[in-house]
Amino acid sequence: MQTVIIVVHLMIVAVLIGAVLLQKSEGGGLGMGGGAGFMSSRGTANLLTRTTAVLAFLFFMTSLGLNWLASYDRRPATIIGTQPPGQSQPAGGAAPVAPPTSGGVLDTLKKADEQQNQAPSAPEAPRSQ
Repeated sequence: MQTVIIVVHLMIVAVLIGAVLLQKSEGGGLGMGGGAGFMSSRGTANLLTRTTAVLAFLFFMTSLGLNWLASYDRRPATIIGTQPPGQSQPAGGAAPVAPPTSGGVLDTLKKADEQQNQAPSAPEAPRSQ
């Protein structure tokens, strides 16, 4: 269903662009040309204006329809965990995982941060980096 509405929507867009480009503007646009034709310039302007209005309405309706279809299957998301507050530990008596003792990058950064936060024994001059 959504694919059909997308195809109709794209066809409406293409015809709407053509109808807007055919309208006569102050600069002439693509609608400028000879005075010969099956309709007068006033009748052509009225026809193109009404066609543009109808196409704009259809574009708006298909846009709303696509938006409704896209939000139809959307489920609300939560940033809070789905477990109840009392069950933070997995059931079944699983043993907690011990942190690695190899001293990874995070451990090295933590040690460096702790060394920087220690109070200096004497005043030091500012260091440039």
